[in-house]
Amino acid sequence: MSFARAVATVGGFTMLSRIAGFARDMVMAAVVGAGPVADAFFIAFKLPNFFRRLFAEGAFASAFVPLFAKELQAGGRASAVAFAREAQAALLVVLLPFTAALIVLMPWVMRALAPGLADDPATFALAVEFGRITFPYLLFISLVALYGGVLNSIEHFGEVAATPILLNLALIAVVLGLTPVMPNGGYAAATGVFIAGLVQFLWLIWACRREGVGVGLTRPVRSARVMRLLMLALPTAIAGGVQQIGTMLDVVWASFLPAGAISALWYADRVAQLPLGVVGVAIGTALLPLLARQMRAGEDAAAQANQNRAVEFALLLTLPSALALAVLAEPVVRILFERGSFGAGDTRRAAAALAAFAAGLPAFVLVKAFIPAFYAREDTRTPLYAAIVAIIINVALNVSFLLGTRLEHVGIALATSLSGWVNAAFLGLSLRARRQFASDARLRRNAPRIAIATAAMTAALWLAVGWLAGPLHGGTLLGGLTLAGVCLAGGLIYGAASMLLGVLRLAELRSLLRRQPGAKRESTDVD
Repeated sequence: MSFARAVATVGGFTMLSRIAGFARDMVMAAVVGAGPVADAFFIAFKLPNFFRRLFAEGAFASAFVPLFAKELQAGGRASAVAFAREAQAALLVVLLPFTAALIVLMPWVMRALAPGLADDPATFALAVEFGRITFPYLLFISLVALYGGVLNSIEHFGEVAATPILLNLALIAVVLGLTPVMPNGGYAAATGVFIAGLVQFLWLIWACRREGVGVGLTRPVRSARVMRLLMLALPTAIAGGVQQIGTMLDVVWASFLPAGAISALWYADRVAQLPLGVVGVAIGTALLPLLARQMRAGEDAAAQANQNRAVEFALLLTLPSALALAVLAEPVVRILFERGSFGAGDTRRAAAALAAFAAGLPAFVLVKAFIPAFYAREDTRTPLYAAIVAIIINVALNVSFLLGTRLEHVGIALATSLSGWVNAAFLGLSLRARRQFASDARLRRNAPRIAIATAAMTAALWLAVGWLAGPLHGGTLLGGLTLAGVCLAGGLIYGAASMLLGVLRLAELRSLLRRQPGAKRESTDVD
């Protein structure tokens, strides 16, 4: 499968997931709002997500996929699946006791995570209860990451990319169905997280068995390949832990701010995750197994070309997204969330944070485009060093903004964006210094043209927001249709400018999305 086709497959399903996610967040905003109950739930939900990114999507997946691809190429499907079973056993040895321990120790965990809630015993108690309900989600989603790595390695991206849709649909159903019979919507949302994890787990078990790569249970073994997996995963876990410490520190800082700050950051981040998820996750998911295979085969020129296209796609799709979100932050938040328990003040707080998060979107996606180049070479240390530098910058900026300014939660979002640019610069310059990445003629030609097309779109959006301030101010059907029209017009202007400047060519896009001529798919034909 061509790189562009793989990105389109993952990105398309991720877009559907994000649409379902917006529907979920609209339900959450209306039912749970942005007050103490919402703060308690979002703190609780961040805890399994922290370890999910650490164990599952971070260290484990990044180390597992290249090694699984290596086993697939060298020993065939049977050997690769046997390795996946050994990896699953090693994962369970860690996760089962860890999950049980965290559930028991949840009050102390919450004191460390959100010390500012100690002055609000009711909200703190809710956070502990919600944390105990949601934390088993970590176990399910970590196994989902393993099964997803197996499927991605045999070029079955669709089933994995569709998995988050199940999370959103399950949460919507449970929140709407159980809120009337539970003390508040937070209990229903926490229960929904647990159920969603189980549904995702069962979905990918079925998908693996259907594709002939079912990963059954086996006893833990200390094999050479499992030890290699652990050796590669350890630096990545530390790097992921450093990055996630930055995310969790955001909760610590926000817990000292007035009620609603944590929720404002959550809702803003949810909107910012749309381009990050659709573009960044798609690029990272498609690029890692592709680079791993090409480097194993000695196809360095092809790997360099795909790395350049990853950076080009990142700029092409995230520069306009970032500027559009910054200009349209308040209308977007108002029309998506301002109803029920979510008021006008909540809209203003979340919109300000969204604009700050938008400043870092291109950097976050560039990180997703650069990191696979290290992991495919089994270099998990350099991303660790980049993460350490970024977190030091993040902490310094947070302290500076919170103590020296009145930015409050907006300063937290801005610090995240600026540290993201530091991370991206560190990774890109490291690859360049090692001569493992050099921009090709196409990237050098298109990057400034993408910036010009983005500027044209931004100017048009800024004028449209002024002309249509009336309908955009109301969270009504008319407001939603107006916002959709403005977004469509901005997209058309950007697309037209990109074509006029020679960045986009319809014939080239059609060619990229086809399978590469004569491409073999040994990975799916191995017995």
